Amino acid sequence: MILSALLFVLATTTAAPDASIFVGPPQARPVAGAALDAQTQEVASLLRCPVCQGLSIADSPSEMAVNMKHQVRELIARGYSRQQILDYFERSYGQFVLLKPKFQGVNALVWLLPIFVVALGAALVVGKVKKLERLPEKQESASAAADPYLERVRNLVGEKP
Repeated sequence: MILSALLFVLATTTAAPDASIFVGPPQARPVAGAALDAQTQEVASLLRCPVCQGLSIADSPSEMAVNMKHQVRELIARGYSRQQILDYFERSYGQFVLLKPKFQGVNALVWLLPIFVVALGAALVVGKVKKLERLPEKQESASAAADPYLERVRNLVGEKP
């Protein structure tokens, strides 16, 4: 009985940390009504569902996405800006939670490395093609001088090398 009462007290007093700890005080004005619904939908469409991974929390039916969407709604109603909310979720879940990750660090490498590899491959192909275009002329003259049978045939036909 005492243990269950203690667990109940701990469960009711342990709340999620306040967003102001992570992103500071609200920088926007509190919103209510239809504007709150619209802003909630807008911000929720920028956050990835950790369960579904391919969907935003606005589109995901999972319980976690629904809870995150309620949290977004609460933060907007309290006056947090869109950027503060995105920063809050990024600090909580990592950059993975953003559907449009920032172009820095490893993310920049993921985008730039394939472009670099394709450009390098194209340069190698162009270089090899140019080398192959020049190679037959040199090879033909070298093989003609080195091949005694070809010289003999040309002499018999009356063609000079």
